[in-house]
Order: sequence, then C-alpha cells, then structure tokens
Amino acid sequence: MNLESIKKIYFLGIGGIGMSALARYFNGLGIEIHGYDKTETDLTKKLEEEGMNIHYEEDLNQIPEGIDLVVLTPAIPAKHRELLHFQDKGFPIKKRAEVLGIISRSRKTIAVAGTHGKTTTSSIVTHLLRSGGIDCTAFLGGIAFNQGSNFVEGKSEWVVAEADEYDRSFLHLSPDIAVILSMDADHLDIYGDRETLLETGFRAFARKIKPDGKLWIQYNWKEELGSDFSPATYGVENGVAQSQHVRVEQGFFTFDYVGPKAEMKALQLAMPGRHNIENATVAISIALDLGISESAIRSALLSFKGVKRRFEFLYRDEKRAYIDDYAHHPSELTAAIGAARQLFPDRKLVGVFQPHLFSRTRDFADGFAEALDGLDEPWLMDIYPARELPIEGVNSDMLLQKMANPQKRKVSQAELMVAIEKRKPDLLLTLGAGDIDLFRAPIKTYFENSK
Repeated sequence: MNLESIKKIYFLGIGGIGMSALARYFNGLGIEIHGYDKTETDLTKKLEEEGMNIHYEEDLNQIPEGIDLVVLTPAIPAKHRELLHFQDKGFPIKKRAEVLGIISRSRKTIAVAGTHGKTTTSSIVTHLLRSGGIDCTAFLGGIAFNQGSNFVEGKSEWVVAEADEYDRSFLHLSPDIAVILSMDADHLDIYGDRETLLETGFRAFARKIKPDGKLWIQYNWKEELGSDFSPATYGVENGVAQSQHVRVEQGFFTFDYVGPKAEMKALQLAMPGRHNIENATVAISIALDLGISESAIRSALLSFKGVKRRFEFLYRDEKRAYIDDYAHHPSELTAAIGAARQLFPDRKLVGVFQPHLFSRTRDFADGFAEALDGLDEPWLMDIYPARELPIEGVNSDMLLQKMANPQKRKVSQAELMVAIEKRKPDLLLTLGAGDIDLFRAPIKTYFENSK
C-alpha cells in the first residue's frame, strides 16, 4: 500500500495522542477522514473543527462507503462491533505504527528511539529544524509547547517521528536518520527479558535504517548494540559529539558543544536537567548534519519551551515551585529528581509518585525504591493498572517496604490534596504516567491561591 492509493481513511480510536496526529497528517493531504472514539474530548472536538467526521457510539450506520484503509489503536476491544465489521468484510486494517512505516518509506525520516526521552528529543529536533529553515512534519508523543500540538504539519520532505519500542512498533519504520537514546530494560511483558529486548527490539530497529542512512547512539550504549553496527556516538563529556562543562547560569542549563561539524560555546537550554542536555546534544548533531546554521541552533535551544508533562513547571515564584513529570521508569525518576535538585539545591523536595503497571512495578521494584529514596519526602500512590490485571503481592505497600527513606508515606487519591495543603511544600514534584495528571489543575490552583 502506498500513500497515493489512499483516498478515505477510518480511524478506530481517533482521539488518542498518536492516532489524532496521523489523522491530522492525512487530513492535511486532502484525504477524507472518518473515525470513532469512546469519548468526546477537547482534542476530538478540534479534529471535527478541522473537517473530520467523528462519532462516539459503536454504530455501523456511521461508517461511510469506500473506505480504503482502517487504522486501529490497540485500545479498541477485540469484540468492538465496528472492528468486527471491518474484519468480516476484509478491509485492510493497520496499526498506527504500520501506517507510520508507510509514511517513512515515502519521505525522508528521522526516527527517535529509546526507553526514555523520545518525546523531548524529537520535539527539540523538530524545533531546531523548523527554526533553521527545514519545514519538517513531526509526529510527537506529547504536546510540544512551541507548536502547541503533538502533530506538526510541514511542507518539506523531512518527517520526524518517535520510534516506539512497545510491541516492537518501531520495526515498521525505515528511517534515513535514527537515534537510540537508551536501551534500559522495559516492556518485559512484551519482550520477556533484556537480551530479547536488545536483539528483537533495538538491534532489529537499527537494521531497518535505509542503506545510506545514519545511526546516532548515546555513548554508553554502543557496546550493548554490538559490533555489527557502526553508529556515531554522543553524550555528556563522551562521544563523537559531546556536551562539555555543563553548569547552571542565571537559571539556565548552560553547556559547550563539541562535534565533527562545529564547536559552540555557552549554549543555553531553557529545559533543565543533564539528561535534556544529552537529548539536545544529538538534536544539535542532526541539525548540523542537515545544514542548520549555528546561530539558528543557538537561538532555537534558548526558545525551546519543552513538552507537556516533561519536567513541566505549573507554578514557580521566588520561593516555591510545582513541577509535573511523566516519569514512569526508575531512570526517568532519577533524571527528574536530579534536575529538580540541581535547580533548587536548598529546598526540601516532596515527590508524589503513582506507579504505572503492575508488571513494571514488579520488574523494577528495587530501582523504583532507590530512585524514590532520593526525594526528601517520597509519597506513594496506588499502582495505575492501565491495560493490566492485578498481580498478587505487587502493590504500593510492597514498594514502600523496599524504600529506606524515613519520610516515606502512602497517600490515596482522596487524601492527596488535603496532605499537600497540610504539608505546604516549597518544592513539589508529581511523577507518573497514569491518571495522576488529574491533580495537575487542583495542585496548581492550590499554589496560586496560597501565596
């Protein structure tokens, strides 16, 4: 199947962050878009305003004639009436990742892979390229504040896409430029063990790069990728391209960049954290390879506003701050907590963490406990199950017992706001990929009203 043959697409689960981006892309090409979602949201309303046809009941009568392609999200139940209809009638049904693969084969594609940092890095790459004159299209896993969207429509031949290792989705892509940010053990419910994740996940992804393409990998992971590959490396103080002398100056993370194409002194990134300096390092390297000027890179780094729920400041004044972060793996927790410590070394750090998935909590319990002990006061909520059923013996109490921090405590959703109002924290960090984001607005309101 190629892009030219598609005239009418039906999206089953059109309101998801990734599905809606695809729908917008095809809508921009003039393809007729129809779709179903379980609930009406601000996002689905916006899609309708943009000319898409969406309904919210399982209703075969709402499916138009002449559908060329059905795009399916895994969240749709196997017995969904519309899905069964499409299966019975023999319609071509593809997952979002397969459709991204079709796009990647017809465009020049930059694919950003890794167990952490994909959304932020792909957003920085997108911002640098667009700021420097390459009008790229981008499919992002979160809302980039510079673009105000998870989808960026561009007119050039370049596409930036996140390459998701979950369910081996990224193996559908055929990138011209690929990045591997990290290969920590994760999604072991899919892969089984770490070596399988490496071999059938990341190494297989590296083999999908087009013959004349280029692979960038974070310096520490090159050996694990194996001797079959010859990637360019990047990192902080390590790699072919590297950032050096990382420091905080006037509230900005500041660093020097040294790479094959350029050396730049005193670059400033508005988004905090050593891990984000590393993400910016590979983004700078890609931008330089594609001919973006040093001056455009310098100003774009400073104007990069970040991504929703990636170390996002929801409140900040001279004495207090509230930050929300999507971190749901021990490495991500360590990075977010470390960034907060670097920015506010003299403040007591209260962190509220909602674990995501029973299997992930079980597999990385010791790592979670160690990361959370880095907070001054770790507060733990119940596990958000997402797609999983409970696992016996795996709960927040189990995780709490592994933690050594004497200030650790468990809080329920019902207790959280009362606990915050009683504690009156100067520095608060909410962490997790579940529904902890429902508390963003009330916590922000509390900070605003309790000056």
